[in-house]
Amino acid sequence: MKNILVLCTGNSCRSQMAHGYLKQLLNKKATIYSAGIQTHGLNPRAIATMALDGIDISNHTSNQVKEYKNIDWSFIITVCNHANENCPFIAAPNAIRLHHNFYDPSKLLGTEDQKIAAFAKARDQIKAYCGQFVRNYF
Repeated sequence: MKNILVLCTGNSCRSQMAHGYLKQLLNKKATIYSAGIQTHGLNPRAIATMALDGIDISNHTSNQVKEYKNIDWSFIITVCNHANENCPFIAAPNAIRLHHNFYDPSKLLGTEDQKIAAFAKARDQIKAYCGQFVRNYF
């Protein structure tokens, strides 16, 4: 079984969305983990946005990358530049490391409709990336 780590700054939004899609797409072909350099808790808008696409991430937890130091990673995917540049060393000599910087919708200051649209845009980009990842590696 392959182990996939999706890493972000706070493990509240983008990494959680990717975790949800990869879990759905890969079913039992891999074990999916998500973590952050820090933990910011699960973002309620991320939960709501994913639910609109039929994926329940409400039971996910916000975890720090150090919690997973003894796992043999097959893939490490960073989903923001900050995590890519500031991640502590992860001993995973055989892991394929991938990076894609997704816009952080939780940083948007605007109306409620603008915030909803920002989360939907990020979700759709992450969904497309996860689909491409699965096609390329599984």
